[in-house]
Amino acid sequence: MSAQANAPVIVIKRKKIIAGGGHHGGAWKVAYADFVTAMMAFFMLLWLLNATTENQRKGLADYFSPTIPLARVSGGGDGAFGGDSVFTEDTLARNGTGAAIFAAAMQEGPNTRSSEEDDNLSEIESMLSGGGGESLVMDNAMNHIVTRVTDEGLIIELFDLDDAHLFEDGSTTPTPLLKQISKMLVDILVIVSNEVAVNGHTRAHAIVLAQNPVWDLSSARADQLRRILEGDGFDGKRIQRVTGYADRKPAVTNPMAFRNNRLELILLRSDK
Repeated sequence: MSAQANAPVIVIKRKKIIAGGGHHGGAWKVAYADFVTAMMAFFMLLWLLNATTENQRKGLADYFSPTIPLARVSGGGDGAFGGDSVFTEDTLARNGTGAAIFAAAMQEGPNTRSSEEDDNLSEIESMLSGGGGESLVMDNAMNHIVTRVTDEGLIIELFDLDDAHLFEDGSTTPTPLLKQISKMLVDILVIVSNEVAVNGHTRAHAIVLAQNPVWDLSSARADQLRRILEGDGFDGKRIQRVTGYADRKPAVTNPMAFRNNRLELILLRSDK
């Protein structure tokens, strides 16, 4: 009996082993990252609300609204890269300002354009832009010509560059460059029989001039182009009007830039 009383007490401990017990999970990291992202978006929203105008905010809202149709150059406002086209006076493209897209000018219904007329205008535009592979435009003249299509017709715009002008400065005397372009135009315009309108535009002059010549000069230059075209064989009966717009419709921001010296030859649509 005494031997059993002095026997040591055996205590059995059962240790529960949990697989992967060293890893406590990373869900909190994902939640924290989401929180930081949300806060960044929130502060960006506050900054946009403070840094934009009402029109810009409306443009941004329209952009993200799937129910509002947008033009391909639509944006959040005016100014550089704020809604305007990136075509500036320093980066004139071959298709000019307000690039010509025939599909945009066509309308369904009773006013649907004649497909044959559109094809003819498209062919002329392609020849003037060199898109037809065998352009009739001389290399030096190509830099002075842009085309665009409007509801009125195909507009062929001839314009001055800083180092190459269509007329002698301040006069109606044509340069050899304009005479070359005129001969080329006459050869191309025989493809169609559309009537033609000629518009003249000039750059602004200093306001200190006693007599501002812009009105007389723009109309006289437009009429001079008419005379040159007819002298090269163009049918004068096709010319419907000759108009001078002075410096009222500048092509670029600087009203005194030589780029504003330009002539527009418009091939009028048959329904105009």
